[in-house]
Order: sequence, then structure tokens, then C-alpha cells
Amino acid sequence: MGEAKRRQLAIQTQELEAMAVDTPGGRIHVQWDHGASATPNAQLTFFAEFLATTGVYDSWVNSCPLSYTSPNAHSKRDVLGTWLLGVLAGHNRYAHITALRGDAVSAQILGMQKIISEDALRRSLSRMSTEQSQAWLAPQLMGSVQAALSTPWILDIDTTIKPLYGKQSGAEVSYNPHKPGRPSHALHTYWVGNLRLVLDVVVSPGKEHSAAKARPGLIGVLEKFTPQQRPALVRGDCGFGNEPFIAELEDRAQPYLFKLRQTVGVKKLLARQFARDDWSTPGPSDQGWSAVEDTLKLSGWDKSRRVVILRRAVKTDLALSRKTKNEPGEQIELLMPDKDVQAWEYAVLVTNSAYALDAFGQLYRDRADCENGFDELKNQWGWGGFTTQDIERCQTSARTVALIYNWWSWYCRAAKPGARMEAITSRALLLAGVGRAVKHAGQTTLYLTPMHASKDKLLALIANIRAALSHVRAVAQQLPKTDRWKTFLDYVVAKITRPLPPWIPSDRLTVAG
Repeated sequence: MGEAKRRQLAIQTQELEAMAVDTPGGRIHVQWDHGASATPNAQLTFFAEFLATTGVYDSWVNSCPLSYTSPNAHSKRDVLGTWLLGVLAGHNRYAHITALRGDAVSAQILGMQKIISEDALRRSLSRMSTEQSQAWLAPQLMGSVQAALSTPWILDIDTTIKPLYGKQSGAEVSYNPHKPGRPSHALHTYWVGNLRLVLDVVVSPGKEHSAAKARPGLIGVLEKFTPQQRPALVRGDCGFGNEPFIAELEDRAQPYLFKLRQTVGVKKLLARQFARDDWSTPGPSDQGWSAVEDTLKLSGWDKSRRVVILRRAVKTDLALSRKTKNEPGEQIELLMPDKDVQAWEYAVLVTNSAYALDAFGQLYRDRADCENGFDELKNQWGWGGFTTQDIERCQTSARTVALIYNWWSWYCRAAKPGARMEAITSRALLLAGVGRAVKHAGQTTLYLTPMHASKDKLLALIANIRAALSHVRAVAQQLPKTDRWKTFLDYVVAKITRPLPPWIPSDRLTVAG
């Protein structure tokens, strides 16, 4: 660069350091302050206190298999801290990390030297093998939930499709309902029902979306539980209601509840059951659903099993159409049901559990909550992104996002035990806030300015969180060897536990075999 250009650049820079800007509100004098320590996520301080008090963050960092020999290399804490900040900020691309590079306050809060670049993060993650990533993250993810499973709970299993837009490993064209023809990955996920907490997630190529590909992951999850922690029910949709899947759970004496596909045998069952006059009467909380039960042995089954049929009258006006074959071309015939025709929506469930008949309507409706969890993780937490060329790093990122999502979910339940807060609202309330750090006499003071309108509500939520952490510290002080994370979960679970439907004696069941 020539001398003239240097002088011109210096003049332009000096002009930008202090300027007058005319706005609709009048003239504003602007000055850049490059030396100030500020952050847009000042309430990260309270979340960092939660991570430090419970010990989960240090456990995650210390167990990471990354290792460096060069003295100029980044530390594990810088790598993982950068990733944590990116996920918490709602990023779904590694490139978005560039927006965090100037936030020295967040780095200090997490004990980091600096926030690393996106390329450095990607290269660091590529240093781990598949086995190392599995051995590191799977126990961490399970450990974030397992200590809370001493009360009866339900394990939900479901699969979501992640569309891909490049030439990634495992990007295969298969079932993709929202973007047909688009290559994808299949994410097999195992949840704690109703809490929307992730026990594990397995990323598979797009063609491996069937129940058979999800079964090994489910068995691996079940084997990690003690007999006291095993789920009261494994629940899934019609993709999992097949003989190999059901038989595997029966061999393990594991209760299950699955929806059945509309096969020929199931349609014959429906024809018989709809003629019965002993359907249960819908209660105030049944949303109009009534039920009957029977036994059924399909052609591919080796024994009869208990089935529950649910039905509800469709109250809205309907118009039915069908294609006619006699007319040339494609003709549509419109059928208008008369007053003597009643339309129904229905579902056929197979189970070996001992719940009472009137409990199944709500039990299966609760399974739909999985879709809300998928929506939150894909659109608010980053499961829809953080994609690399190799499927191994996609697996690592899926488990890491799920782990941080679990931490944040527990944090929000401590703040507001009576309701679940999604990230789109909770991050704006409990994370965002302008903070300015001032250092004096070896002490750092963070001046926090909340930008949310609900300031009084915010202070009450933070008070609830700090009460939970004070309980953990008090127990740890009395019992130094206590598990701080379990103590925290016990505190939160005691406030949010809702009992499952009543269990009925096995001698009242009509299941054969």
C-alpha cells in the first residue's frame, strides 16, 4: 500500500471514530469504543453459575478426548466454550460463530482465553474419531437425564428427517415428506416423554429411516438403565408397530404402546369393533375419544396381542371424493354425507402394558409432543444445521446440541417449574441482556441492563434458579461427596412430577399368550 493510500485510510478511520449522524430523532454523536468489555448475552452469568454449581460443564470439558501437543494450539475449554456459546445463541451454522468473536465478557465468564474461529472449531472436531465421540458424548447425554428417572416415565421413540443441500456423506434421496427428492439424513431420537429431554440421537443416512434402523439405538438406551429406572412404557407411531420391534421388547419384558398400520387384518378388526355397543363413555378430559379393547393376531405375528381401538366423531362438515373409472380421463365424484352417516377418526394401538382402557387415549395423544421437540431442536437449536462433509461430525454436533438443549431445559424448569419454556422465548428472557464489565482492584463487576419488557418476571425467575442452586450448595456442604447434578435434578423433579395413569392388575387383562 502506498504512502498516499495509507494517509487516506488513516483520515477515513479517524473520521469514523467520531461522527455526527442525523436520525429521525435528531443528531446523534457516535464514537467507537474498541477497548470496552461488553456482551449482548450478559445473563449468561447466571447460566454459567448453574453449570459450575452442578459440575456438568467441567465434566463435559474434562472428558473430551481432544488433545494438543503444540503450545500455540487452542485449549479444549476454548473449543468447547465457543461451541457452547454458538449453540446458546441459536446458531445453526459454524460460520455464525464469527458474530461472537468480539465478546470477551462471555469468554471470561466461561473461563476461556478467547473465542476461536469457525474454521478452528471445525478442524478441532475433525480430530475425534467416531468411537471417541461416541464414548465422550453418549454418556454425557444420558447422564444429563438419567438421574431424574427414578419416578415412572415414558420413553418416546421417533425419527425426523434433516434435508441436506450439498454432497455430504450419507446424503441419500429417500423418504422426505416436506422436500421430496431432496437428499437427507435420518435422526433417530429417544426422548423422555412430555419433558422433551433427549436420551440419545443417532444420525443415519437418509435411506436408513425405518424402525429396523432405530431398534439398535433403542436397545442400547434401554441397556443403560437400572431395573428401577426402566421406562414404564416405550411409545411410538405406526412405523414401530411391527413384529421384530415388538418381539424384541417382549423378550426384555418391556411394556410398549405402538400404533398399527391399516393392514387388511386391522381393517377387519375395525369392521367388527365398530359394531360393538360397549364403547367407553368419553370423560371430561378425553376430548371426545371413546375406546374398546380386544385381542388380535396378524398374519406376521406369532401370538395374539392386546389391541385398543380409539374413535371420535368428526363434528365438522365433510365432503368426500373418489375417482370414477367408467368416465374417460380422471373424473372426481363428490359425495356429501347425509344425516344418517357418521364420520369417525380412529386409531388402533397394540400394547402389552397393564394400563386401564380409559388411559390410552391420553397416553397416545401425549406422543404427539415429540413433534414439538423436533420443531424446537431443528428450528431453534441447530439440528437443522451444523452440517459438515462427513457424517461423523454431524453425529457429534447432533449429540452436543441435544446435550446443551437438555441443560437449558433443566435450567428453565428450575426457573419456572409450572411450565415448559421454549428457546424462542426463554433465551430472550433468560439469556439476552446488555452487560458491561469493569475491572478494578482484581475484581470484575458486570453492569447488566435487561432489555426485556418483563423485568419483574425475569427477576423472579432468576430468584427461583438461585434458590435451586443454593439448595445444591447446602447439600454439598453437608455431604461433600454428594452428586451435585443429581441433587439439582431431584430438587426440580419434585416440583414438576405428574403421576402416570393408574395401573391395573394383570388378571384383568384379556391378552392371550
